[in-house]
Amino acid sequence: MNMVYKPTLPFYQATGRECDLFETAHDNGLPLLLKGPTGCGKTRFVEHMAARLGKPLYTVACHDDLSASDLIGRYLLKGGETVWVDGPLTRAVREGGICYLDEVVEARKDVTVVLHPLTDTRRTLMIDRTGEELVAPSGFMLVASYNPGYQNVLKRLKPSTRQRFLSISFDFPGAETEIAVVSSESRLEPGRVAPLVRLAGHIRNLSGMDLEEGVSTRLLIYAATLMAGGMGVDQALEAAVIEPLSDEPDVQQALRDLVATIYG
Repeated sequence: MNMVYKPTLPFYQATGRECDLFETAHDNGLPLLLKGPTGCGKTRFVEHMAARLGKPLYTVACHDDLSASDLIGRYLLKGGETVWVDGPLTRAVREGGICYLDEVVEARKDVTVVLHPLTDTRRTLMIDRTGEELVAPSGFMLVASYNPGYQNVLKRLKPSTRQRFLSISFDFPGAETEIAVVSSESRLEPGRVAPLVRLAGHIRNLSGMDLEEGVSTRLLIYAATLMAGGMGVDQALEAAVIEPLSDEPDVQQALRDLVATIYG
């Protein structure tokens, strides 16, 4: 959990009206849910919009052990005294900032109990330990994300939670947009990025291969960064695409064969 606040705009290439929707949601105090595959730009989008709006951003990477106390805060020993320390959600509410819960479905169930009063007309956060009931100011915004492709019976957002949020579906961008994004982030010229994006398109369209998900834009940026630094294509793709996507030798070899086809 950390605060990320950047006065300059992180690069983000819009693919539709998502920026307008985010601003409208923010201006009207509405929570927003981002849905899409890993590495397609959800987190960068939130960082971009927070900087664009001039708002402090508290990002929380949700996990199995994340509890409501991790978000709200707890008493800690400091200098021999017990003091209350706000969690990232509480700080965002107090400051009128943006709290972004990445992969919110991974968090423990008690987290949704805390979120519900912040996602309806009450816009309140109850801190039982201190007896406070904070009313979120107009600038506060709650944003969450999750990957629908990884949902299962045990880990999924309940309809009662999903229907408290506006929602945007994200996907990997079109080829031209993805080339622009990867080139901007890696400083690799677009002509050398184009085959990477073409390779990604083939991998994402593969069927019958043991891949939970296609190659992300993030991994393409990693590969392009290695190439921009002077690494050979085969070595860069081995480290940034093939190894991260699978541990299975047969799958890895199939990916190498596909690389050879694209770069042959």
